[in-house]
Amino acid sequence: MASRMMWRAMRLRCPHCGGGPVLATWFRLKERCPRCKLHLDREENDYFLGAYMVSLIAMEGVFAFGFLVVLLITWPDPPWAAIQWGGAVVLLLSVVASYPFAKTIWLAIDLMFRPVAWKELGWNEGDGASDQDEQDRMRQ
Repeated sequence: MASRMMWRAMRLRCPHCGGGPVLATWFRLKERCPRCKLHLDREENDYFLGAYMVSLIAMEGVFAFGFLVVLLITWPDPPWAAIQWGGAVVLLLSVVASYPFAKTIWLAIDLMFRPVAWKELGWNEGDGASDQDEQDRMRQ
C-alpha cells in the first residue's frame, strides 16, 4: 500500500485514490482531489512544511552527488568557481522542477502515518447526512 501511494504521488496523482490531476498550477495543488474529494492540504495551515523538508533533503542530495562527481572527474584541479556557480544554478532549477513532487510525496508520507478520516473526504458536503449515516456508508 505504501509503495502504491508513493508511485501515485510521483506521478502527481492523488496518493489516496490515484485520481487526478491534482495540480492547479505547477506551484499550487487543487483544494481537493477531483476523484475522492480528499482535502489535499489536510486542513492544516502549515501542512506543507513537510513538503519543504522533503524538497530540501532531496535537493541537497542531488547537489552533494553532483559535487562529488565533478570533484572526482576534475581532480586534482577542480574548477571551484564553476562548481560554485553551477551548483547554485542546479539547486535553483531542481527546486523549481521538484516542487509539486515534494508536495504530493509529502501527502503520501502523511497518509501512511495518518490515514484518511471520512470527514476529510468531501462526499458528504451539504447532503444533511448524520455522522453515523456517513460512517455506515463508508463501510459498505
